[in-house]
Amino acid sequence: MQLIVHGGAGDEPDDPERRQSVLDEAASVGTDASTPVEAVVRAIDVLESNPRFNAGIGGAIQADGVVRTDAGIMTDEREAGAACSMAGVRHAVGVARRVMEETPHVLLAGEHAVALAEGFDIEPDELTTDHTRERFAAADPPETDEMEKRIEWVRERFGGADTVGAVAVDEGRVAAATSTGGRWFALAGRVGDVPQIGCGFYASPAGGASATGAGEDIARSTLAREAVRRLEDGEHPADAAANAIDEFEALTGSGRPLARTPHRTV
Repeated sequence: MQLIVHGGAGDEPDDPERRQSVLDEAASVGTDASTPVEAVVRAIDVLESNPRFNAGIGGAIQADGVVRTDAGIMTDEREAGAACSMAGVRHAVGVARRVMEETPHVLLAGEHAVALAEGFDIEPDELTTDHTRERFAAADPPETDEMEKRIEWVRERFGGADTVGAVAVDEGRVAAATSTGGRWFALAGRVGDVPQIGCGFYASPAGGASATGAGEDIARSTLAREAVRRLEDGEHPADAAANAIDEFEALTGSGRPLARTPHRTV
């Protein structure tokens, strides 16, 4: 099993050695899996459980004080599943997997995705931590229902770029998955690139990609699909990643690094 795991591309992380140890654990857990799907789900589950990453516990808080999680997963056979805007759901990638494997759909949202999670024994969790609650309180959240003022507050504070993901390859089989708590201080219900096929994640027989960064820009440019398309055209994985990001940067003006883990099958 070949597996690549990433823990976001935001600001310089605090306590990088401890973050790296969690990533090492995630990679170890995933590598022991029997299939690429199981590998990426297991690896990301470790990161969703650790408050050092913006996925699951410790995820970014939206403007109404709620953490909502998103995730997506896809295989080389074009099987795909995603779930988004899930309040209180830590194991978002597990829900996305259930959408892919158990339903005729590719995306469920909001309370209905939460209900699906509960139906498969993915129980609700408290996703805020002391650190994230303090950060939200320090941002002086608006105490008004006037939408123009709330949007102005969001525009002044909206940010953050961390998202976790993994790509696994084994004997020609590929799986790619991404999970996130979104971006800080977004409007309630905001959904970025992560659960959108071809944006935050994508896989084909040529390889897979998991993106992290400015979600709106990634969605506008379908970054993950562009990286995999370059693999399909025969580019080396490192070149595919670099060239996709260069094009992304030219299209959107967003800085790098913003995408990770395209990987050609061998």
